[in-house]
Amino acid sequence: MIATLVETKELWQTVAASVVAGVGITFAFALGIWGSGQSVELSRNHRPVAAAAAGAVGALAFLSVAAAVVIGILVMTQN
Repeated sequence: MIATLVETKELWQTVAASVVAGVGITFAFALGIWGSGQSVELSRNHRPVAAAAAGAVGALAFLSVAAAVVIGILVMTQN
């Protein structure tokens, strides 16, 4: 019987999850920066409704990044 040294299925799942998380969190952070910048720009152009919408998008994106960080810390510290 040959011993299994590397569990390839679990390894690929880990690689896929890390790529998805890395790209997803980076996209969410970029969306937060974009929303914040657009909010400032639109408020300067006297478009308060669009500025509020862009600010809400930015805030939600930053909240999702913060939630991902908290979830990541909780997962890493579990026994």
